[in-house]
Amino acid sequence: MARAALKAYRGVGRLLAPALPLLTSWRARNGKEDPTRRQERFGYASQARPTGPLAWVHAASVGETNAVMPLLSQLIANGYAVLLTTTTVTAARIAAARLPEGALHQYVPFDVAPLIGRFLKTWRPDVAIFVESEIWPATLSELARAGIPRCVVNGRLSERSWRRWKAAPSIARAVFGMIDRCAAQTAADADRFRDLGVHDAVAAGNLKYDSDALPADADAVAAFGEAVDGRPVWIAASTHPGEEEKIIAAHERLRKRFPDLLTLLVPRHPGRGDEVAGLLEGHGIAFARRSSGDTPGAETAVYLADTIGEMGLFYRQAQVAFVGGSLVPHGGQNPIEPAQLGVAIVTGPHVHNFRDVYGELVSAGAVTRIEADADLAPAIEQLLADTDALTDQVERAHAIVAAGRGGIERTLDALRPALTNSTEASASAKPAAGR
Repeated sequence: MARAALKAYRGVGRLLAPALPLLTSWRARNGKEDPTRRQERFGYASQARPTGPLAWVHAASVGETNAVMPLLSQLIANGYAVLLTTTTVTAARIAAARLPEGALHQYVPFDVAPLIGRFLKTWRPDVAIFVESEIWPATLSELARAGIPRCVVNGRLSERSWRRWKAAPSIARAVFGMIDRCAAQTAADADRFRDLGVHDAVAAGNLKYDSDALPADADAVAAFGEAVDGRPVWIAASTHPGEEEKIIAAHERLRKRFPDLLTLLVPRHPGRGDEVAGLLEGHGIAFARRSSGDTPGAETAVYLADTIGEMGLFYRQAQVAFVGGSLVPHGGQNPIEPAQLGVAIVTGPHVHNFRDVYGELVSAGAVTRIEADADLAPAIEQLLADTDALTDQVERAHAIVAAGRGGIERTLDALRPALTNSTEASASAKPAAGR
């Protein structure tokens, strides 16, 4: 049954392949594909393969891309060139700004056997590494056929996803059985990967703890800080549809207590900037917009930060951060980023994408978790008004982040047997000094 199902999956992919150019054209018109690089989604290379051993690392979107940066540096330090592939345009822009020397970027090809085959023929990776939960049957099958080791790092598999795969156990074991090694975030994740058929899965820790703090241009930080001029500032970071109205309501309530308050509103997807601007206009709120080149003036109540790759700048301006995707059932966004930058954190109840991280933060008193929309403004107000409470929460969060480090070394330990034995990179690869 499993063999037939995988064969059918591959067959459907081949049948749908002729429609993919139309799909990419539509996605490009909607800002979801780079129109100048669409050929990469079909397995064509836009640059030459470097000489020597090559590690292919796939990170779908922004969070995974940021998380894997330390691993890319370690692979390069151990003699590999690195090809990073991403799916989203936003992640590609982050990669362009943050890739270490010795790493290249391409968009990942669709999970269709001939396209993956074309990609592998060009790039000839010595090892393939997938970040978190990127499980693509045709890709794994083509890699296995080519004899290329297949690994997962920062592996995450929710109980819901695990149960879905368990509903078809033979198919699950056929797919997950093609993964040679998995360095999972937690012991529970490792157990789920093993249960579904991964040959070797271990708990290595969350690579997000090992990531460097989000970067920011020093001149931009100074200029923005001068424009803010000592005002109380909070940030609503990585917000999703359905959250901005709640943010606006909290903002209007907070301005009654802090008349000079500045709210930084950062939608998760900058392409929603016009939509969010319309909401602000509808409420009659004085706002400035980053994508228009505006800087916040004394009259600016909300600053709409609808650009890519500047979250590090905006976190550095705020005393308190509401981390989005948590007032709606999206599952939350990464709280480690504001914690690294000394920003007090407030979150809603929906944090299943970061359940373990938030569990540690909440247990340590390092985050304020609210259950209802109406609790957002009081939570922000309490932290802005009580410097001691804010400082205590920030210090507790910093301690949790520091204690969580070390996943990069454990991940490399898990990958060692899969790494190519060559003069530049050997199976005994060790972490580079300095981490």
